[in-house]
Amino acid sequence: MDAQRPATRPGRQVVGLPVRALLALVVASANVIGAAVVLVIAAFVLPREQLLDAVEIRLVNLVVLAIYLLVAVPVGIWFGRRKLTVRRSSRDPQADERQLVLRAPARISSMVALLWVVGAVLFCFLNLRYSGRLGFSVTATVLIGGVTTSALSYLLVERILRRAAARVLSGRPPKRRRLITGVMLRSVGFWALGTAVPISGIMLAGLVALVFGDSSPTQLAVTMLALGGTAIGVGLITTLGAARAIADPVLAVRRALARVQNGDLDVSLPVYDNTELGQLQAGTNSMVEGLRERERIRDLFGRHVGRDVAEAASARGDGIRLGGEVRPVAVLFVDLVGSTTMAARRPPEEVVAVLNRFFGVVVECVEQAGGWINKFEGDAALAVFGAPLDLDDAPGAALSAARCLGARLAEEMPEIEAGIGVSAGDAVAGNIGDPRRFEYTVIGDPVNEAARLTELAKSVPGRVVAAARAVDVAGSEAARWRASESVTLRGRDEPTGIWVPAGHAADGADGAEATDPADVVGSAENGRR
Repeated sequence: MDAQRPATRPGRQVVGLPVRALLALVVASANVIGAAVVLVIAAFVLPREQLLDAVEIRLVNLVVLAIYLLVAVPVGIWFGRRKLTVRRSSRDPQADERQLVLRAPARISSMVALLWVVGAVLFCFLNLRYSGRLGFSVTATVLIGGVTTSALSYLLVERILRRAAARVLSGRPPKRRRLITGVMLRSVGFWALGTAVPISGIMLAGLVALVFGDSSPTQLAVTMLALGGTAIGVGLITTLGAARAIADPVLAVRRALARVQNGDLDVSLPVYDNTELGQLQAGTNSMVEGLRERERIRDLFGRHVGRDVAEAASARGDGIRLGGEVRPVAVLFVDLVGSTTMAARRPPEEVVAVLNRFFGVVVECVEQAGGWINKFEGDAALAVFGAPLDLDDAPGAALSAARCLGARLAEEMPEIEAGIGVSAGDAVAGNIGDPRRFEYTVIGDPVNEAARLTELAKSVPGRVVAAARAVDVAGSEAARWRASESVTLRGRDEPTGIWVPAGHAADGADGAEATDPADVVGSAENGRR
């Protein structure tokens, strides 16, 4: 046998000893109780002719019944054990185990029915010696009792083997039936057990009384009451079994869907039913797995393009549209100083580790202020505030993030330096590229100005500068900045007013007081709308 075949060893039982013992006990008990009920009904309830040796007949039937049970119960247990054993000659033990578990209720109940048929034949010949009418009545009663007990055995075995069924059905849902559905077949069986069989017993009693005409009203009334009570009891048990067999899987699916509705996608239903209900359970698992995969992709998408951009794209729902809209934004640009030298002198793994720590601080400061990282470019990062979602006081948020970033880098990563520039103004925000490959970004003068300011910031104490137009339109955050000088940036004709955090000196000397990162984060008074 292929060494890679898992789990099932040829010749072993597909369920453990406790389950086999429970099956034997429950099925044997059901059949013994069923036989006792049949004996009582046949001997004392059904209308019967007057026989001289009635006591002897009952005694003989009782002794034969006891002997038959002593033989039939062990035989049934032995056959049942074989029905749950994988053959040693099996070429695919795992597939055989699946078939054995799923077919066990039908096979065991069929075996029970066969033993009842044998018993019916035995008692038919036994009682024909005394009377043809007695032989017919006893045989019919035994057959009706056999149908009832076999059906109950099916329900009990199916219930006990639920865990085993869930194991063999995991990852492989039940097949779809084309002609008669499993639920329909089960419902017809429940109808036969709970309605047709008990009513047949009552009709049999009436037929005997009608044909032979020797039953007294009292005897016939007792017979009807006994059979009617038995029918009510059997019908109740059958209805409860039918309701549980259908309701349990449906309720499990409903509970799982309620958890999914509340945002919990860590749901996995055991598939233990071999009918459409099992397909419903498996379909629910497939749906939840698809939702988990969708959420994972959505999370990855949000990490790549920014959660705000991802949510805006999902909410739009009108397909891909290139281009964008002009809207007021604030832009923060940060660029590492001396990264080329660092890459030449340090191992690549160390350089990557430093960059990840650096970008980690950048992301935290930007997201705390309400912005998002539009892109990482080598050792630089571009952060946007006010697009695609509106942000109250986007310039103030960008300025606050810049102060936070400058303070935290100085405190947590003193071995590196980075220039930080902030600008604000109107820019085009939208999808740029081709329908086959595009990205959401902002294009406009604020982006270019922030990049130029970053170059200037590398030579300024504190390494943080902002354009005057960003400070001019900022809210309360503007009070934490002060004017420095005006500089004509590379590629621009007009001079740009330069502002620095109030804690830094304007003449190039070190600032008299440091900026506390906690104070910087606390100053971000921005909210989304």
